[in-house]
Amino acid sequence: MIFVTVGSEQYPFNRLMSWIEVLLQTQLIDEEVVVQYGSSNAVLPAGARVYRFVKEEQFQELIQQARIVIAHCGEGTLLLLDSLDKPYILVPRSQRFGEHVDDHQVELALALSQLNVPIAWSPADLVRFIEAPEQISIADVSTASAIALCNSLQARFGESFPELSVGVSKL
Repeated sequence: MIFVTVGSEQYPFNRLMSWIEVLLQTQLIDEEVVVQYGSSNAVLPAGARVYRFVKEEQFQELIQQARIVIAHCGEGTLLLLDSLDKPYILVPRSQRFGEHVDDHQVELALALSQLNVPIAWSPADLVRFIEAPEQISIADVSTASAIALCNSLQARFGESFPELSVGVSKL
């Protein structure tokens, strides 16, 4: 089973719902799909079991039952998924598509991709992950990788995040 979750954001994530719909219609996903769709209000994937929201206990059960998890790139979701023993791929919400107020999820996804955390930028990325899921934990990142990531983020967003230079010095 594949569990798809978009969290509880007030903004719809219709783009991800459309991706899952297409993958189901074209049979690129050929197993049960459970979707927690939140505020998505356009297409809900036909053939999937869908819930607007699920309680914490049911959420945990769905994750445990899932072979893989596809989730939005929220910080809380990332930390929860990273603490579990389950392959996951993150799909960042974008301001351009009205999925969030800004592009912090895109920025987080860019940084995480440097640590080899699976990120889906397109439906093709989901297909590749579904066929060969990788289990990566950000807890396993080496100090050298963390320093390189902080330096990269500081170079890109330094003026916006002066605390990055402090983080590098603490590593």
